[in-house]
Amino acid sequence: MTVRNAALIAGLVAVPVLIPAMAGADHKPDHNPGGGVASLSIAAKPNPIVFGGATVLSGRLAGTGNAGRTVTLREDPFPFGDGDKAVATAVTNTLGDYSFTRRPPLNTIFRTAVGNTRSPNVLVNVRIRMSLRVSDSTPRVGQRVRFKGRACPTHNGLVVAIQRRSSTGRYRTVRRTTLKPATTCSAYSRTFRIYRDGRYRVTADDADHARGYSRSRVLDTPR
Repeated sequence: MTVRNAALIAGLVAVPVLIPAMAGADHKPDHNPGGGVASLSIAAKPNPIVFGGATVLSGRLAGTGNAGRTVTLREDPFPFGDGDKAVATAVTNTLGDYSFTRRPPLNTIFRTAVGNTRSPNVLVNVRIRMSLRVSDSTPRVGQRVRFKGRACPTHNGLVVAIQRRSSTGRYRTVRRTTLKPATTCSAYSRTFRIYRDGRYRVTADDADHARGYSRSRVLDTPR
C-alpha cells in the first residue's frame, strides 16, 4: 500500500467519528425549544428594602420560544451557602418577561431558572426598621431628654448609635445604647442632656441585616 492510499483510508475512517459530535452541537442545555441560545436576566427593585417591605424581582428570558415558559425563583437567605431552594414560579409573557414580589425577612440572595438556564445572583439587602421618639422636642438648655424606640426584627443586645447631624451635614455618634427585649421586636432607651439645637437619628446594623436608620427628629432649644 502506498503512502497516499494509507492517508486516504485514514481520512475516510475519521469521518464517522466527526458526524455525531457535530449533531450533538444542536442540543446544548441552554438552547430554547424554538431555537437560539437562551439567557435569563434578573433585577430587584427597590433594593435595599426596610424590614417588612417588598421588592419586585423581574427579568427576561431572551431568545426565541421564550413565551409561556415556567420560571422558578430560588432563594438563599443569610448566612448564605447552605443551598438555595425553590420558593415560587411564574410564567413568561409574550416578550419573555417575568416578575415576582417577595418580602424577605433578612438579607437574601435570589436567582431564577428556566430548565437548565440560570440567571445571575442578585442580593437583596434588608435594613433593620428603626424608630425614634423623644420625650421633649423643645427642651431647655441643659435639660435631660429621653431617646427611645424600637428595632425590628428582634436584635436583643445589638448596639444602637444615637447620632447628631453636624454643620457639614454628616451624622456623628453622640451616644450609644443596646437593644433589649420588648413585646414587639427589640427596644432601646437612653437619656442625656441637650445643650443646643440639633437634628438626631438612630442607626444599627448586624450581619444578617443591612444598616437601618430612623427618621430624624429635630430638637429646638428655646433662646
